[in-house]
Order: sequence, then C-alpha cells, then structure tokens
Amino acid sequence: MRLSRFFLPILKENPKEAEIVSHRLMLRAGMLRQEAAGIYAWLPLGFRVLKKIEQIVREEQDRAGAIELLMPTLQLADLWRESGRYDAYGPEMLRIADRHKRELLYGPTNEEMITEIFRSYVKSYKNLPLNLYHIQWKFRDEQRPRFGVMRGREFLMKDAYSFDLDEAGARKSYNKMFVAYLRTFARMGLQAIPMRAETGPIGGDLSHEFIVLAETGESGVFCDRDVLSLPVPSADTDYDGDLTPIIKQWTSLYAATEDVHDAARFEQEVPEARRVNTRGIEVGQIFYFGTKYSDSMKALVAGPNGAETPIHGGSYGVGVSRLVGAIIEACHDDAGIKWPEAVAPFRVALLNLKQGASETDAACEQLYRDLAAKGVDVLYDDTDQRPGGKFATADLIGIPWQVMVGPRSLADGKVELKQRCNGERELLSLADAVARLTS
Repeated sequence: MRLSRFFLPILKENPKEAEIVSHRLMLRAGMLRQEAAGIYAWLPLGFRVLKKIEQIVREEQDRAGAIELLMPTLQLADLWRESGRYDAYGPEMLRIADRHKRELLYGPTNEEMITEIFRSYVKSYKNLPLNLYHIQWKFRDEQRPRFGVMRGREFLMKDAYSFDLDEAGARKSYNKMFVAYLRTFARMGLQAIPMRAETGPIGGDLSHEFIVLAETGESGVFCDRDVLSLPVPSADTDYDGDLTPIIKQWTSLYAATEDVHDAARFEQEVPEARRVNTRGIEVGQIFYFGTKYSDSMKALVAGPNGAETPIHGGSYGVGVSRLVGAIIEACHDDAGIKWPEAVAPFRVALLNLKQGASETDAACEQLYRDLAAKGVDVLYDDTDQRPGGKFATADLIGIPWQVMVGPRSLADGKVELKQRCNGERELLSLADAVARLTS
C-alpha cells in the first residue's frame, strides 16, 4: 500500500478526551474515530489490526475443535425471559421494540440464543461434545464508557459455547478453551495470566479471567511471580488427550482478581519476594455454568440409557476489539506503538527519504515490488513529507520494520533497516534487506 493512496488521518496533538495511552495513540495514529460515547468507527489502519487479531482467535478456536457460526446482533426478549435474565441483567442491556411491537435486545452475550439453536437440533448424547463459537459485535450500555476500546459500549467479541452430557465432559471442554486461550494471547505477543474470577451475570461456579498486567488496568490482581515464567502449550498440543497436567501447572500457583482474592491464603502460599499486587486488563474470560441454561430452557438430550437429561454448558469470551487497546498498553514507548509482528497492520514501513530523486525512487519501487511479490505487507511512504516527519509517523503507527532509503546510504548500495521494538539499525544491500524481511 502506498501511503499517498492510503487513508491515515494522523493527529499531531494528543486528544484531550484520551485518558490512557492506548486511547491516545489509537486516535493519534488514525486507527479509529469516536462517533458517540463508547462507539467507534474503525479506520483502515485500526481495522487491519482488528482483523489480524480476529484471525489468530479463529485459528486457535478451530485448533481446539470449536466450530464457527454467526448469530445475529438482535435477539428476542422472550429467549431471555426463559432463562430469567431479561429483567435481572440490568440497565446495561439495550432493550428495543420493532414496528410490530416485538421486544428485542441488542445482544450483550449469546447464551440464550445458542441454547435455543442447540435444543432445536441436538437430541442425543451421540452428538456431544459440541463447541460452537462466533465473532460478533456486542453492545452493553455502560454508564460511563471510557478508555477508548477498553470500555466501550459497542465491541467485537469472540464467544464460544460448549455442550456436554455431564460435568466431567464439560470440564474437559473448559480445559480445551483454557489451553486455547493461553496460546491465543501468546501468539499476539501478550503474557495473559489465568486468574480465578467471579462468574457475574453469566452464572456458574467456575471461572478464570485472562489478565494482562498493566498499571492502567481496571482490575486489581494478586499472583505468584513464578506464574509469569510458565511455558505456553505448543501448537501440537493434543486437545483430545489429557490436558489436566497443563491446567494444574497453571492453576497451582496463586493468581486471583480482587473480587475473589483471599489475603490470608495469598500470604500463606506465596513467599513475600514472589508476591505481585498490581492492576491488569481482562482480555478474556471462561465459565463453566453446569445446567443453568439447559434447566430453564429445556435443552435436553437422550443419554445412553434413553432418559432425557439437561446438558452441561460453558461459555468462553475473548474481547477482540479490547485486545487492540491491551496490546498497545503493553507495547509502546514515548514515540508511539510497537506492534508485535503477528498483529501489526503492516510488517514493513518503506520510507523514501528523498521523494522525487531518481535513485531513491527507483530503489524504493524495486524494494516495494520485491517485498510485495514475496507476500510481505508493506506501507510505502511515497509522500513529500520531510524525513523527520516520516520517521515520526512510522514510529507512531508502530510498524515492526522500517526500511529507510536515502541518497547517502544508497550511494554505497545500502539501505538502513530499523527494528521498531528495540531500535536496532543496520545497513544492508537491497537484496539482503529483502532476504532479512522475508526470512
């Protein structure tokens, strides 16, 4: 993509309404625009990041055996009355009526709808276990939306729902999502710690939040420092095998949100030198809620003995749009964003430091063609902006690699390659630069 043809509305000044780093940088980098309180338009740069995150989430859900579908954003109020949550959910639910006076709601979550879909088609234990997921926009009418995408009213979420014959099977499904989440966040360059958490309006008695440690986080968290060095399960993890050893390894060390924190146990189990008490950002949460929805909504299957029995369920959420902000909170410096390569909007920023000069123009065009031919996402800054401005823009938007093409280095047949994450620079020939960026 040539920057001269791209839509990138950079802001030079820090927006006054932005209270935290991620919100400030997303607005300055032209990633989004606020359309109403807690509601944002995703501009091209931000949308590219959102889609990269969404794809990683999808790949890891598929790897764990979940099956993707797509449910609507609007749901019938009657479904929620069946579960008893329509009146209990509170003012965060946006309740509306269509022209025929049918009561609807803009879905904040989908337990009721997926249970209705399940009970319509699945009648036998032979069709279990089953895990269905979608990636869909949600709406929760937050009283005080703030911090940009970290606490918006409209947000993109992956929510999965498991169905099993009994508690033993449901806990196996829970463990699969636990492992899938560890892998998902690690692939994005994040260290997300599973912590015991409240179940809230979802229900049930077993839940873990996946928390990225950050001083700007909303949640107070307490954990054993050793949990930070635990190994993430590999891509060849057997999801149909026994995942209990992995789960035990990650849950044997103390880690809890402030809602369920046990101060006495924390002091007893964790040596003082290993105690971590900080704040964190929730990027995902998983729940086992047993027969909460199948009892009330009559989601029954015939068991091995022919008797009908309510299924055991779980739900598993990832804040896809929230992750954009969480990654920025974890990966930035004073100059701007430092995207991990897996989620970066482009892999390479190609900077022509003397636009219009025949030698730099020719070298940039060659690099642009060669990198594009090898499948590398390149943002080519072919604008008339001065070099200092190009450097500032590239640092602000955080593309992992910068290739700087200027007359001085080009006279020696070299270009300068800069790594955004650590600032390291080196001079390479054009061929070596392409080889490095495609290795």
